Amino acid sequence: DEPFVPNDVYLCNKDAQIIILTGPNMAGKSTYLRQVALIVLMAQIGSFVPARQATIGLVDRIFTRVGAQDDIATGQSTFMVEMVETALILHHATPRSLIILDEIGRGTSTYDGLAIARAVVEYIHNHPRLGAKTLFATHYHELTELAKSLPRVRNFNVAVAEEGDRVIFLRKIVAGGADRSYGIHVAQLAGLPRTVIHRAQEVLEELEKDEQGRGRKERLRQQMAQAQLPLFAAEEKNPVLEELRSLPIAEMSPLEAINKLYELQQKAMTK
Repeated sequence: DEPFVPNDVYLCNKDAQIIILTGPNMAGKSTYLRQVALIVLMAQIGSFVPARQATIGLVDRIFTRVGAQDDIATGQSTFMVEMVETALILHHATPRSLIILDEIGRGTSTYDGLAIARAVVEYIHNHPRLGAKTLFATHYHELTELAKSLPRVRNFNVAVAEEGDRVIFLRKIVAGGADRSYGIHVAQLAGLPRTVIHRAQEVLEELEKDEQGRGRKERLRQQMAQAQLPLFAAEEKNPVLEELRSLPIAEMSPLEAINKLYELQQKAMTK
């Protein structure tokens, strides 16, 4: 049996509001998120807390967006369920809330998912009504660049050790961002055929050598490091922007908001 590995966590609305947690699959990111949520919940009811020392303030709610499943009964895809639950969190969280987000944006294309994940982090950080303490686990390593432009964002990752072709999960949370997910190594542990693993490694090497692929990754990192632009920076009037400005967001349900955004997107594409 693996020995238990204790991990500290420090969240503060003033200087460490959001933790971006990166690291390989199976390394323990989701376990760490659940650990924090459960300890905070236990503290709220006056229970014993499994920690050597803990300073935990009062929270009004614990919001979680963990796991992936569709809702066939209501006709919602996995990604739609994820977005509806995320919208609910963003509409109702307060500075006294704890938010647990696990791989937001993974249910769609890379660009869309990364854009949504970044926008969610920025919104939690910048919105004056929100400011909730947040743990955000992700495989979008480009999000670690947000720590350069958002002062209350901190980067942490789950440490691993490499021995030849083997990857050893150390289960320890350390400062800094990860730059690899070791997905092929996890696939090998899962028992995928050796020919599939070898072919995956070949494809990965081809992609990493591809100049265009490297250029894309660098562009994404530069965009993440840039200062944020105002949402409505254009001076000339645009009917789509005007309609977006006038939307009663606080009065709309998550589904109404998503449908309206889709409608505005279609209008913008025809301009």
